[in-house]
Amino acid sequence: MTEFTDELSERPVFVTGADGFVGSHLIDTLVDYDADVHAFVRASSSGELQNIQHQQDSVRIHRGDLRDPHSVRVALADLADRTEILIFHLGAQAHVGESWDRPYETVDANVMGTLHLLQATVDLDLDITKFDTAGTSEEYGNVKQEMRDKHDIGTDDRVLLSERSPVNPTSIYATSKLAADFLTMNFHDAYGLPTVTTRMFNNYGPRQNPRFITGTIITQALTRDVVELGDLEPKRDMCFVGDGVEGHLHVALEGNAGEQYVYGHGENVSMQEWADMILAIGAERGHWDRPEIVQDPDRFRPGDSEVMELLVGFEKLREQTGWEPQTSWEEGISRTIDWYAENEEAWIGRVDWK
Repeated sequence: MTEFTDELSERPVFVTGADGFVGSHLIDTLVDYDADVHAFVRASSSGELQNIQHQQDSVRIHRGDLRDPHSVRVALADLADRTEILIFHLGAQAHVGESWDRPYETVDANVMGTLHLLQATVDLDLDITKFDTAGTSEEYGNVKQEMRDKHDIGTDDRVLLSERSPVNPTSIYATSKLAADFLTMNFHDAYGLPTVTTRMFNNYGPRQNPRFITGTIITQALTRDVVELGDLEPKRDMCFVGDGVEGHLHVALEGNAGEQYVYGHGENVSMQEWADMILAIGAERGHWDRPEIVQDPDRFRPGDSEVMELLVGFEKLREQTGWEPQTSWEEGISRTIDWYAENEEAWIGRVDWK
């Protein structure tokens, strides 16, 4: 872990999606650095926090909704007299499959939510050092053959997706995130807002929504003898959440405003191989016997919208900041399995495989 104490101690930091998966891990890290953390969390009827309950006495909680411009403005106004503010915009409807089931909510949260945050930042004339909007590797979609020569090609003839790569979103989620990226850059060009966009490739780790692939595999394996999955052929570049958080910090503190940064593990794996790896590690650690993997057609993405391969080339971030992933798949998977095994109450009511 890079030492950022001098840069972050007592520094005002505003985080959207703070009670979510990546956001909660970022909150933990910022608190460790003694930052002045402002956590924007979605208001709920219960008012309960899911992932940052243990930090509620260490951070300032702002309850609201990115889709409501008034609540966004009220929260940001709390920073009106502060300087050198960092904003990490991680709040989103982040599930590809659910974007087909909830298209309006996805676009409203991801596009309009981003616009509300950007506009309030400008209207309040906040002293911002960096505004980091989190994008997604899904924005790249499938590489069309006629566009292959526009991409970076690795020594093994595989396409490496980088900041220079053409985009081809194939889901409502991916399109909404691409729109958020462009809005973020629009505000840099028009108002000089020091924005960056980051595309962290497929993250996984403790606290992740169990509807994502890693949690779907683990939660089923912990509770039954069958693991139902969708398409097992797509390949993904799986990056542990702790490495992702470090990437966000490097970009915010060392990246150049007006630019984009992409990063991930730097290797990819098919969903069949990922499932096999998870099940083997869990069995070795005594969490289960070897469950059977079964493909469920209802878990496939609609039509031709599946993205078949994603692999990152993160040379830009490495050259500018020295960032590299530190967590092996074996270590990351082990830590993730242990969390799900020890925290059933946090996910048992949220799975989609019952």
